[in-house]
Amino acid sequence: MQPFTTSRAGIATIAALALGLLLSSMPATAALAADDDTVGIAGAPADDSGADGRSRFTYAADPGQHIEDFYEVRNTGTVEQELTVFATDAFNNDDGGFALLDTEATPTDAGSWITVGGKKQVTVTLPAGGSKVLPVDLTVPADASPGDHAAGIVVSTVSPDGQVLVDRRVGSRLYVRVAGDLQPLLTITGMSPSYSPTINPFDGTTTVTYTVENAGNVALSASAVTGVRTFFGLETGQLVRTEVEEMLPGSTRALTVTVPGVGQWGYLNPYVRMIGKADGFIEAPIQETRRDVVMIVVPWTILAVIVLGVAIWLFVRWRRRRDEKNAAAWVAHTEAEARRKAEAESVPVPVGAPADDRTDR
Repeated sequence: MQPFTTSRAGIATIAALALGLLLSSMPATAALAADDDTVGIAGAPADDSGADGRSRFTYAADPGQHIEDFYEVRNTGTVEQELTVFATDAFNNDDGGFALLDTEATPTDAGSWITVGGKKQVTVTLPAGGSKVLPVDLTVPADASPGDHAAGIVVSTVSPDGQVLVDRRVGSRLYVRVAGDLQPLLTITGMSPSYSPTINPFDGTTTVTYTVENAGNVALSASAVTGVRTFFGLETGQLVRTEVEEMLPGSTRALTVTVPGVGQWGYLNPYVRMIGKADGFIEAPIQETRRDVVMIVVPWTILAVIVLGVAIWLFVRWRRRRDEKNAAAWVAHTEAEARRKAEAESVPVPVGAPADDRTDR
């Protein structure tokens, strides 16, 4: 927003405070005052007599076609308000939401095709509770590219809040689908996995971060499935399903998904499967998008168990061999002693020799 100027209390410039754009998901969307609830505005698609229940403008048009419609603006507050109404381009913000250009930005796409009340920007003054129906004219350029073009019609009012001028804006979405070669196409342009082990070697989590791009010319939402495979294509862990909110043509979005229950199998193959969904009829088929990566996870817990098992086995084997060697030595010693005693007892005693003169041999 551009700064507003005031001469009160010697203040040269007061910056406009943007309270954000509330996009219409109801027939009319109101912006309420912060404290005393005396300022409020609303806008909605309409017919020539008033709001007609639509939540957004949606058109299918040919290049060069002219469309006429209506927009109702209302002062829902308790004081007279001067309202500014204009159209501008739409885009997806960093969080994936539907957003409109700043007030001072110049639209270059569908927002530039629209006039409200015969002007690019019109100002109306309404008493408290008053409303006005404005004509909306949309002319599709003859060289407009096929596919979806998004914009919004904005109602804005500037009012003081203490010593600050506040710009309150509400808006209604507007979609134009220009006839021609429709190309619904979502692609996964980047994918990065990471693994977090647990003490249990058959458990752990794989975190997959990937970037989705709407590389076609049709606004698409999507359903995605993220999983992990291991050797021979066997699934490990749980499948995680994710709903991707609407992406306008040319937009990108980064998503992060955590897959639980992934064992430490060494070789892991995280993957994402995604299929786009479009509002309305799409002549071209929507292809499923897939992408996967390979990651090597050292199974430290399993290796530790194996090393411990081998160590125990080697120790038991060494102990058994030692015991067998000691037992064999003892048997040999016992047998030798037995033979010696037997030999000693078998030596003959000379005739007439005293018993004490016997000599052991």
